[in-house]
Amino acid sequence: MLRRDLLKFMTPISALISCRSAAKAAVPPAQTASVLWKPIGPVTAQLPAFEGFTDCVPDIIGRIGSRIDLAIFTEGNHFPALLSSQVLEPFRNWALRDSRYAMLPLENIVVVTLPQPVVVSMINHGGIILGNMTLSVDRESAFYPDVVMGGQAPLKALAKTEIIGQPARIFAKSRGPALLVQAGNPLGISGLDDLIRPGIRLVLASGKEPGAREQYFSALDALMGHDRSTLARQHEIVDFPGRLGIQHRDVLQALSIDAADVGIIVSHLAEYFALTYPGICRMIPIPAADRFASTIALATVTRPLRQAAAQAFSEFFLGIARNVYPQHGFAQMDPAEYGAILNLE
Repeated sequence: MLRRDLLKFMTPISALISCRSAAKAAVPPAQTASVLWKPIGPVTAQLPAFEGFTDCVPDIIGRIGSRIDLAIFTEGNHFPALLSSQVLEPFRNWALRDSRYAMLPLENIVVVTLPQPVVVSMINHGGIILGNMTLSVDRESAFYPDVVMGGQAPLKALAKTEIIGQPARIFAKSRGPALLVQAGNPLGISGLDDLIRPGIRLVLASGKEPGAREQYFSALDALMGHDRSTLARQHEIVDFPGRLGIQHRDVLQALSIDAADVGIIVSHLAEYFALTYPGICRMIPIPAADRFASTIALATVTRPLRQAAAQAFSEFFLGIARNVYPQHGFAQMDPAEYGAILNLE
């Protein structure tokens, strides 16, 4: 069963992720910081566990190989809300009180919080490779989604291959991007104009997340003007120790080891990181960023393996998300847009 204090932590499958060694090599002692990724869920003392640079394992939460009671595959940028104490445990309690779902087993809820292109690829191609291990993603293995959450483009791609169908319902809207700087803001960065200053090192979503990357570029072009945006993008740091191609890991990693001075990331994640890791980073809001908001929708797969659990979760989640998500940095949605059907044709 997932722990109730999930919001304090990130979402790795591993027991601990530490940046100490890279930080020590890259940063003067006075600036050295570490990102400690703690486990989500109970740790069984008898099982072997590895620590250190285990952040090479993507975000997969739950127990693989045991009976899966519900599988949710989602883009990862809303994990502080989805994995908070306001969603999964209340869902279990709600189901127990409902005669339609009271007998459902819901102990092992598996959640995948990877970038949207990775989620689409692992479903369409039947697996994902983690170092020397290939993890099957198919109905036979039962590690296969019942519910998928994402933006319009990835959900359209899955609808095209008939993995999911209508309806896909919108449940959250971002407030656009924000800046994340090192703790103490040693370079005095206050806004987008500082991104073109000589020597400023910028980190944002890599080419492995083309949708997010293009959204940030479009926002910079509109807010700074194309010429100044181009100058800012020339300061991008493309590679650094520990980079994964997962922006909700990479931006914080780059700042923690002094590989970058400033990052661009969705404001709800910037807010979460600044509150959770005040010794590593600080958030700088971008005026008018909400013009570049994006939405997230929920869809059930075609013929889900756990039909009743998928139906129960969808009903419960769409009943609470409009109130829960604004508490985690998302925009408040009006009744007309919340729950709207997303066109997947």
